[in-house]
Amino acid sequence: MNYLLALDQGTSSSRSIVFDRDGHVVAMAQREFRQIYPQPGWVEHDPRDLWQTQLETAREALAKAGLSARDIRAVGITNQRETTVVWNRRTGEPVYNAIVWQDRRAEATCAALRDAGLTPMVQEKTGLRIDAYFSGTKLKWILDQVPGARAQAEAGELAFGTVDSWLIWQLTKGRTHVTDHSNAARTMLFNIHTQDWDTDLLRALDIPAAMMPRSLPSSAPFGEVDPAWLGAPLVIGGVAGDQQSALFGQACFSAGMAKNTYGTGCFMLMHTGERFQISQNGLITTAAAQPPGTPQYALEGSVFIGGAVVQWLRDGLRAIESSSEVQALAESVPDAGGVVLVPAFTGLGAPYWQPDCRGSIVGLTRGTTMAHIARAALESIAFQSASLLQAMSRDAVASGGVPVAELRVDGGACVNDLLMQFQADLLGIPVVRPAVIETTALGAAYLAGLHAGMYSGLEELSAQWKAERVFHPTLSRERATERMAQWEHAVRQTVAA
Repeated sequence: MNYLLALDQGTSSSRSIVFDRDGHVVAMAQREFRQIYPQPGWVEHDPRDLWQTQLETAREALAKAGLSARDIRAVGITNQRETTVVWNRRTGEPVYNAIVWQDRRAEATCAALRDAGLTPMVQEKTGLRIDAYFSGTKLKWILDQVPGARAQAEAGELAFGTVDSWLIWQLTKGRTHVTDHSNAARTMLFNIHTQDWDTDLLRALDIPAAMMPRSLPSSAPFGEVDPAWLGAPLVIGGVAGDQQSALFGQACFSAGMAKNTYGTGCFMLMHTGERFQISQNGLITTAAAQPPGTPQYALEGSVFIGGAVVQWLRDGLRAIESSSEVQALAESVPDAGGVVLVPAFTGLGAPYWQPDCRGSIVGLTRGTTMAHIARAALESIAFQSASLLQAMSRDAVASGGVPVAELRVDGGACVNDLLMQFQADLLGIPVVRPAVIETTALGAAYLAGLHAGMYSGLEELSAQWKAERVFHPTLSRERATERMAQWEHAVRQTVAA
């Protein structure tokens, strides 16, 4: 039993990965599922699709590895965060589709909460901004809008959960209704100091406490997979929201360590240890994934459009036929020729928080080619991420810490060497790509392995982490500062437009 099974339930696909004890990928399976857009700004998933594709990939990954469930020491789960599911406790059926983290339908509720003066209380208790991104206002929408839902909830008949809770309910055949602190911290209903659901916040959103799952540390006994699903009972020993799981998989266990995930968007987290810190620079505070013990925190910033800018080049501008072509096109010119692309297609996230501005391209001349625009598109990912890291470093220094010394990277776009080198040049610190870039799933596997006794502790996991390549800065700090000033100027023009 020297293997771990990680279930990675994402926004566009469900994946399952079998890892060996050393953290190497043994086998992987992936299934995409349907995206539902009932009207502009609304994004939904069918919760049954999430469960079925996750179960299918778990079975397929085991088969590909040539293993049975009896060879697996424990199961870890990581998931798209904030996505909200409500189901009937007796039948296990959802009362409505899952409302996805990207969904903006609850903005009116958020505006009412802000107008009621609740922003300081929410930030102090949860570390979050009042925003439709988080689960609490999505849950309130379901209770208010689905016929009969509120009455059923008040009678104790309904259960709420983020996607991890929904999967665990299915895996255990309704025996366990739990979540972990890292997912609970994304609901806007969880006090990350006391590590429990907050009575004041539940009351403010009119949510019955009976709906809420029990919240545990990220490495803990979350229940047992029913043998009917995979052929043998399996302990679920690790659960974490995807970004906190990636921080753990990158072995960023101590204050000042940071990682950036380059996916559809970019998510940067910096561990702050036992220190709860409210950002003065546009970031949010969240619970870090951790074994039982003193609460651990992280600062987080989100870039809405990261790798998605490459999809736009492919599908919108038709500048490339496949995403893999973007590096060669960008490298066909020595620089972006003064072009700066601000990909605010859905507004700008942290540290700007400008939801209503839209994208722009500045610095165009008669000499501008598609190659320059492609290079500017790639550079926009690094510019946005550099702004996040600078904000984090300012927060760290203000609280008596030190600036981030290196950035560990993962996610699909981190394989782009041009992008990673430019990121190092802008930041002036090493950018480190690990040998295993499946760090989100790896984090969940490690958390499960810790609970199951496969690892002695965090020191052993730190020793297992290996770098595949280190990108050292080659640009002078003066030139890097000039480039960041160009970017900030372009952002100001975009926001003012």
